[in-house]
Amino acid sequence: MAENATMESITEHERILQEIESTDTACVGPTLRSIYNDQPNAHKRFMEKLDARIRNHDREIEKMCNFHHQGFVDAITELLKVRTDAEKLMSQVTDTNRRLQEAGREVTAQTEEVIRCRIQQRNMTTTVEKLQLCIPVLEMYSKLKEQLESRRYYAALKTMEQLEKVYIPRVSQYRFCQIMAENLPILREEIKEISMSDLKDFLESIRKHSDKVGETAMRQAQQHRTFNSAVVRQAGVGHYTKPLYSLNGQTHTHNSHTMDDDAEYDDYADDEILTAQDLVDFSPVYRCLHIYTVLGDRETFENYYRKQRKKQARLVLQPQANMHETVEGYRRYFNQIVGFFVVEDHILHATQGLVTRAYTDELWNMALSKIIAVLRTHSSYCEDPDLVLELKNLIVIFADTLQGFGFPVNRLFDLLFEVRDQYNETLLKKWALVFREIFEMDNYSPIPVETEEEYKLVVSRFPFHDAEVEKQDFPKKLPMSQSVPQIYMQVKEFIYASLKFSESLHRSSTEIDDMLRKSTNLLLTRTLSCCLQNLIKKPHIGLTELVQIIINTTHLEQACRYLEEFITNITNVSPETVHTTRLYGLSTFKDARHAAEGEIYTKLNQKIDEFIQLADYEWGMAESDGRASGYLMDLINFLRSTFQVFTHLPGKVAQTACMSACKHLSTSLMQMLLDTELKQISMGAIQQFNLDVIQCELFASSEPVPGFQGDTLQLAFIDLRQLLDLFMVWDWSTYLADYGQPTSKYLRVNPATALALLEKMKDTNKKNNIFSQFRKNDRDKQKLIETVVKQLRSLVSGMSS
Repeated sequence: MAENATMESITEHERILQEIESTDTACVGPTLRSIYNDQPNAHKRFMEKLDARIRNHDREIEKMCNFHHQGFVDAITELLKVRTDAEKLMSQVTDTNRRLQEAGREVTAQTEEVIRCRIQQRNMTTTVEKLQLCIPVLEMYSKLKEQLESRRYYAALKTMEQLEKVYIPRVSQYRFCQIMAENLPILREEIKEISMSDLKDFLESIRKHSDKVGETAMRQAQQHRTFNSAVVRQAGVGHYTKPLYSLNGQTHTHNSHTMDDDAEYDDYADDEILTAQDLVDFSPVYRCLHIYTVLGDRETFENYYRKQRKKQARLVLQPQANMHETVEGYRRYFNQIVGFFVVEDHILHATQGLVTRAYTDELWNMALSKIIAVLRTHSSYCEDPDLVLELKNLIVIFADTLQGFGFPVNRLFDLLFEVRDQYNETLLKKWALVFREIFEMDNYSPIPVETEEEYKLVVSRFPFHDAEVEKQDFPKKLPMSQSVPQIYMQVKEFIYASLKFSESLHRSSTEIDDMLRKSTNLLLTRTLSCCLQNLIKKPHIGLTELVQIIINTTHLEQACRYLEEFITNITNVSPETVHTTRLYGLSTFKDARHAAEGEIYTKLNQKIDEFIQLADYEWGMAESDGRASGYLMDLINFLRSTFQVFTHLPGKVAQTACMSACKHLSTSLMQMLLDTELKQISMGAIQQFNLDVIQCELFASSEPVPGFQGDTLQLAFIDLRQLLDLFMVWDWSTYLADYGQPTSKYLRVNPATALALLEKMKDTNKKNNIFSQFRKNDRDKQKLIETVVKQLRSLVSGMSS
């Protein structure tokens, strides 16, 4: 059975090999797959069978090649022999062809000439017919090119329209017409681009020329304001006339005054009024707008124009960093803005809808907010009142100019109130320097007047009226110092300077009056008051200067009513008008006078302290020198000479200063006795101290300043007097017996004070034996001292509890 199986397998392999040899390569797959699905080791036996079949075929191929090799060699040999014959034949054929061509060349040439002539004749006829149709198209296209070269773009667009609708359809089959038709949209785009380029050039040009346009418009507004003010003054007209000027060919006016009524005004208007076309060529805008309208793309143009102008507006509204340093910086800024909006106003009126009133209003509101913010910021940097005033004038002209073109400017006039506050601040700073300089240059002595002319000169500068002084003969002295008329004149100068800002603000006289009074109040209550306070506090200002300052403030206070009259004369507003602001100068000068009085008291006390520091008591002396101390006599002489200067002061001030000085002297002397560093005091020192106090009492009783009643001034030393009397008389029994009684002789002596002084004398007794004589002669008195000390301590303890 194994042999049978092997035979079957060999037969199957033969069949597969025959099938592979005879079957297409694409179909061999299933046949090969059957080999693997057969019996085990079938694949190996198939491969052996396949190798045997390959070797068999190789032997057959080798036999066949060996059989045909000689014939192949013989064929190649024969072919090489034929090659020589073929070359000879080729040479003969070529020569024959050449002779044939030479023989038929003339006939061929004549035949071709005939054919060419016939074709030309036919083509000429056809060409003439077609040219008659094409020439109008070419002529129109040539016309289009000329129009484009001459920049007649609107006419070129019309020519394009005719070409497309009339001429090109007649000869549309020709390629050049197709090219023309394809070029026309390109030409339209070129026209759009060229016109847009012209518009861009215009926008760039107008950005550069806005300054000039704005300058012209603002100059016209300023000239009109000046001229109109002159006309109003001549005619006596009290109402305000709005500006009349134009930069777009239109006249803006807001009053009923007709130019026919004033020939001079006609001449002014004819000479000065310009149009925007005189300064700017607007044709690129009109042309571009027209072209985009014809091309049906007007909306794109409008959006582009507005977008670019908004960008330019933002650039125009951006100020230079140093704009606040000079008025020219502000003027350039305003000129550019005015020029921008004058151009927009012209475009608004000269075009149909390129810009609308709503658009310009929106743009103006945006610009106005930015302008106000810029001016608010930069004006705050200005410290020169003249520059702030020029800025105000520029803002007024700027506002009037744009108001003449229909732009609302109320917010600008509101801003001017803020600028006014800044102006007043700069004025106050400037006048603070003026006042300080006046005070520094003053000699603080009455003004000497040698002649009547000098007296009249002073009176013309300051409202001084004093019957007693007027009765005096020349030369004489006016009570105030030279700073008083100078301060008064400077206050009037400040009012004039403040008034300059109120001009041209279109405010009523009442409002201007209120502004002047408020600014003057600030000058008096803040600037002048601060300068006076600082002056009074300066170390080099002595008592004489302080006295003169009090006299000066008194006269300035009296002059305040003349300042009110001065403002009334300027504004023609009665001071009795309701809501009229009053000047606060009275309180200013009163406060300054009180400060000067207080400083007098302080300096007097300081001077007294300086003399007190010179005191050099020998606290352990056995007996007094019999005369007052030298330092005290010098102090009293100083007080006498000082109070003589006070004769020009109001009586109450002089009396208060004198009383204050005596009280301070008394207190200082008391403190000297009770000084904790002072440990010992002898009876001789008490006697010497008593002599000094007696001199103080004599000074008080001599009435150094008139007006004191009785011994009022002497009461300043009553505490010292009773204390010294108690120790000098040694009247302790009376003191202790009457203590606490209203009628006590030593009512002003405090037990603690008496105890402190007695303790110092007790310590002296222990160390220096001051009381040794008493102990030897009268031991009972020593016991009395001990008893007094104990009783005083008891009184002090009772007071503290």
